[in-house]
Amino acid sequence: MLKLYNDTCMECSRLITHRYSTSFSMGIRVFEKKLRLPVYAIYGFVRFADEIVDTFHDYPKAALLEQFRKDTYQAIEAGISLNPVLHAFQQTVNQYHIERELIDAFLDSMEMDLFHSNYEDRLYAEYIYGSAEVVGLMCLRVFCEGDDALYQKLKSSARSLGAAFQKINFLRDMGSDFEERGRVYFPGVDFSRFTNEDKLDIEADIKKDFDDAFIGIVQLPKSARLGVYLAYVYYINLFQKIKKAPAKQVVQTRFRVNDGRKFILLCSSALRHSLNML
Repeated sequence: MLKLYNDTCMECSRLITHRYSTSFSMGIRVFEKKLRLPVYAIYGFVRFADEIVDTFHDYPKAALLEQFRKDTYQAIEAGISLNPVLHAFQQTVNQYHIERELIDAFLDSMEMDLFHSNYEDRLYAEYIYGSAEVVGLMCLRVFCEGDDALYQKLKSSARSLGAAFQKINFLRDMGSDFEERGRVYFPGVDFSRFTNEDKLDIEADIKKDFDDAFIGIVQLPKSARLGVYLAYVYYINLFQKIKKAPAKQVVQTRFRVNDGRKFILLCSSALRHSLNML
């Protein structure tokens, strides 16, 4: 009956994804079925690690994160865990040969949030890599299904897409990150004096990431292409909303794409994909 346990743990990660992110949930739903549960498992893992550092304010975050790290590697090495999120994650790690370096980099970035509130250039690049780019690389391992040549070919684009998503999240959540956690991620940016010039510089950097990412999206296997493209389109729409707003509004407002708009984007993206118009 181990299959029942495995399936139940994967379903836990699916539930976590649906509860925390409608955008990613919709994107995952249009993957071919064989890819959905492994990507849910990755999302569940990264979401729970992020919860430790961002939400558990009345608990010993550093100790919890260190235990989570130890439990993660014990699960991977043993091939089993009584933590359903870690059990689902270890299945995906072991099946798709996700490198420990990627997992280390991710957990190191989560740990950085416990000790840093301002990020200069080196720390910013390290944080973006660990918190976002490696998540794209974990998913790419799943999408490539053992084809290492394809993985190496698309690595750069996967990193760029993860970076673009994270930087948009930083802009979207700029006010709450500062007010609730005292964090400003963008190097050299003073939250109290966030200017339109600061915003334009950040947007130019994000646009470059998106341009680099699109090159890889169109080369993904068909099993994954539409789902990744859909997430890309959602974030492009969110990016456009932020671009139209002045800097003062960005630090005061959390922008989002409403569910009705998401459904329209889903339909239009599916049509473009079916007609080979990406």
